[in-house]
Amino acid sequence: MNKKSSNENLSFVSHLTELRSRLIKSFIFLLFSFIICYIFSAEIYDFLVKPYSTAIIENNLDRRLIFTALHEAFITYLKVAFFASFFITSPIFLTQIWKFIAPGLYKNEKTALLPYLIATPVLFILGGILVYYLVMPLAIEFFLSFESVANSGSIAIQLEAKVNEYLSLIMRLIFAFGISFQLPIILSLLARINVIDSVYLKKRRKYVVVIIFAVAALLTPPDPITQIGLALPLLMLYELSIFVVKFIEKGKNA
Repeated sequence: MNKKSSNENLSFVSHLTELRSRLIKSFIFLLFSFIICYIFSAEIYDFLVKPYSTAIIENNLDRRLIFTALHEAFITYLKVAFFASFFITSPIFLTQIWKFIAPGLYKNEKTALLPYLIATPVLFILGGILVYYLVMPLAIEFFLSFESVANSGSIAIQLEAKVNEYLSLIMRLIFAFGISFQLPIILSLLARINVIDSVYLKKRRKYVVVIIFAVAALLTPPDPITQIGLALPLLMLYELSIFVVKFIEKGKNA
């Protein structure tokens, strides 16, 4: 009995050692990519500012981005570098996790889990693309519509956006949309372990609509463009999740 307990302890320690090794490798890669991203932080910054600059040019406006603290621009570039490095290394983290758990899985379990590991970054990227190419341009147009010119007895209302605030907004929205787009992954995994089924999802649809709009209001700025821009895709993904769960149920029955 003692020998068996000793072997189990050794096995547990070896698994922890392997996990630590993989996490260290991932963090080293994150640090390396952070340094590279900081070197190219100006180019990444230009890419993230593109929706704003495009809206300014298309509306023939003379606007700029400002910073009001001495360290603000430096901190902003650090944030941009970390954001880009995290974006780049997230597939590496997922790969290391997969390599850690894969040896302990049966072949059918590997076949079942592998699509989720592939779909997770793909859905995250789709969420980011939606923010960058659709939601942000519409939101910027919406905010610019509140500008006004000076008249007799009044002064002009003009946007003077801060670098830190703008980049924090677009990065927060990309993360919010990317994480929210994992909804089909979460629901299909719950279906595989028999926590939910398609009938359950259909019956709770009206409650889910309320929850989705509430979550969209929490994760996005207090404007209708970004809130609807997040809520509508999530509703579509929820309907897609019902279809995926049905497909999983058919596979189980077969």
